[in-house]
Amino acid sequence: MTHIPRKGATALLAAMAGTAIADNYTLQPALTVVAADLDVPLSAISLVPSAALAGSMAGFALLLPLADRVAPARLVAAHFAALAVGLVLAATATDAAVLVAAHLIIGAAAAVAAQASVIAGRLAAPGRRGAAVALVATGLSAGILLSRLVGGALTDLIGWRAMLMVCAVLALLCAGTAMSRLPGERPLARDPYRTALAALPRLPLREARLRHAVATGGLWYLAFTLLWVGLALFLARPPHSLDPTAIGLFGLAGLLGFAVLPFTGRLVDRRGPRTVMTVAVAVAASGVLLIALAPDSVLAIAVGLAVFDAGCFVAQAANQSVVIGIDPANSGSFSGAYLVLYFAVGALGTALAGPLIDGIGMRGTTLVALGALIAAALLAHFGSVRETAPSPSYE
Repeated sequence: MTHIPRKGATALLAAMAGTAIADNYTLQPALTVVAADLDVPLSAISLVPSAALAGSMAGFALLLPLADRVAPARLVAAHFAALAVGLVLAATATDAAVLVAAHLIIGAAAAVAAQASVIAGRLAAPGRRGAAVALVATGLSAGILLSRLVGGALTDLIGWRAMLMVCAVLALLCAGTAMSRLPGERPLARDPYRTALAALPRLPLREARLRHAVATGGLWYLAFTLLWVGLALFLARPPHSLDPTAIGLFGLAGLLGFAVLPFTGRLVDRRGPRTVMTVAVAVAASGVLLIALAPDSVLAIAVGLAVFDAGCFVAQAANQSVVIGIDPANSGSFSGAYLVLYFAVGALGTALAGPLIDGIGMRGTTLVALGALIAAALLAHFGSVRETAPSPSYE
């Protein structure tokens, strides 16, 4: 079996991370189409993105610690195989309950995107962790960016079921590539898997830097899910009444974030994550403010989303480099604890989007998101904690 060099492995991990995370979002532009096809209320189908987030949280808790214990080739391949199973189940669903259950599987398997960051951080040369994590974050942002566009376009072209089957085939191709091209060496974690799982709930209580990362990251991810899901619902209704392809095109707003991410790693390595996060979240807030001022303007929404996505993507890359650096030997467990709580807050934003759009409209929803971002920027700037050496074990 031939493996690729460390730098090439990081690039491959970035591509696979984007492919995996995209499956959490491809169906979002078509939610109204799916609801009509299955003859169920939109409120029932709106549970699909929440199920994907819930599945991701389960995957982060149960599967991310495996990144410290299982060879990358086997681990990544197994996750993509499971992802293919979930996608096929979703494509053949005949009611909303099956579709929601399938997205629980999809979300859990898509946790491989976070494992890619952990593996890349471990493979990185000394002083290059920020750059490696940023490269994977670039792949993640590309997946999020293109997912809504591709999902919406394919839904209009071949239907949402066939679109999900295409994603399943791509997942199987990724599984085969991972098995043949990623490193086959097993990491040497200090503690058994069961010990890591048992210790996971205590990690935020034990480590102040992890608590700070969760609080700041959770706030901007609340804003991210609230705004994107809210916009998908808002733009499908009058006066815009956009189809899934048009809604998916708004994902191109993330091109700005995709463009700046390759430079993020160098900034984090040179300037430190605190400064990068503070500036990035402030930038994201300015984008949301633009949408709040003109929620009926398609141009304002597009420009605001571009700025918003760029800020959120950069802030997340910086924050993940902090979490991975707390204890590199057990970075999978620390990343798992971080992402479980991070996505729990995101799931809250997803669940609140529909009621907020109905209750206070798009402008009110954006103001809620803006408040979360302002709080995150303040916490990033004033709430940082002093770096301490990691504990020698989970006990």
